[in-house]
Formats: sequence, C-alpha cells, structure tokens
Amino acid sequence: MDTDFWLQRWEQGQTGFHQSRVMPLLQKHWPGLDLPADARVLVPLAGKTLDIAWLAEQGHPVLAVELSPIAVEQFFEEHKLRPDVQATPHGTLYRAGRIEFLCGDIFDLDAAVLTRCTACYDRAALIALTPELRARYVRHVYGQLPVGCRTLLLTLDYPQAEMDGPPFSVPEAEIKTLYGDRWRMERLETRDVLAQEPKFAERGISRMDTNVFRLTAT
Repeated sequence: MDTDFWLQRWEQGQTGFHQSRVMPLLQKHWPGLDLPADARVLVPLAGKTLDIAWLAEQGHPVLAVELSPIAVEQFFEEHKLRPDVQATPHGTLYRAGRIEFLCGDIFDLDAAVLTRCTACYDRAALIALTPELRARYVRHVYGQLPVGCRTLLLTLDYPQAEMDGPPFSVPEAEIKTLYGDRWRMERLETRDVLAQEPKFAERGISRMDTNVFRLTAT
C-alpha cells in the first residue's frame, strides 16, 4: 500500500473524502445483515469516519484500522473520548468503550485478529486501492475472516478512463472475481450519486454509481 500517499493527505489536511455525517446507506442497509448486537465489526482503512461511532451505538464492538495517527487522534478528540493506548505487534491500539482503533497497516493483521471479527463494514478500503492491491487486500483480509462473517461493502462504478483514482471504480464484475466462490454476494442497491458529488463532475466524470453489496463468507 502507498502508505506515504495517505499519510501525507492527512498531514496536509487533504481529507475531502471525509464525510461530515453518518453514511445514509449504512443506516439503511446495516439492519438487513441481521447481526447480533455483540458481533465484532471490522472497519478497514477507516479514516476518522463517523460510521465507527454509529456502529458502536448499535451495540457492536468495533475494530477500526487506520494508518494515520492524525486521523485516529482526531477521531477521539472530536468524539470527546479519552482512550487507553498501548503498543501491540500490529500497531498502536486505542481503546474507548466499544471502540478499538488500531493505528497500523491492514496488511499486518493476522488470523488471530481477523477471525475475531464476525462482521465487516467496507466503505472506503476497497475503492482506495489500485487493482493489484485490491486483489492482495481481499486475499489477506477477507481470506482470514471467519465462515459466516457478514459484510456491507460499498463501491463506486464510473468510467475509470475519465479519472485517475483514488477513489477507484470497482464494478460488479470485478467484485465477483475478487471474492470468488468463498463469498456469497447480493447487490442490495445501485444509486446514481454524480449529482451529489460535484467535485467528480468537475473532473469530467460522466456517470458515477454507488453499489451496495451484502457478502457472506461460506
């Protein structure tokens, strides 16, 4: 992963990807995963998304993973939380209530960490990665999540030739290839979001859809 790219974005305050509200598609579709309240949720490449706190408010233990210490520290400051902090083999772990926030590289996580997660919310991780890294990411992270794990996956689909990522276009056909036979996939919704994303229209994008998938590990 190009760690320097993302670290510099946070250092320079170039975080236009951060949303100032909880993702409405998360609120709409999360209940349909029919998870027990104590299901541990993995949030990879989390930034400082408000979605983490929303998931914790639903009763879930949350493990968020993020490279940038700036993002992690801002999350706790903005939510007025005082976490316990400790060094681990996988990075620096911040704990407050139901939220665990690991400041480290998602590729450093091992089965001991990932098999404890029985749910996953992937809004910004897959679409942040180049095609080569997407394949590695799915093998490493999703390949170690346990049988029965349920994931809410949000992706973007737009003509990739019209804009360099990130965020990258990851169409449904690629999702099927990446997740293969191990993950049962159901597309829950496709929403045209170009009108709500003027910055992408200004860059010449002619079409942009958000796809929402429910994935279940078999």
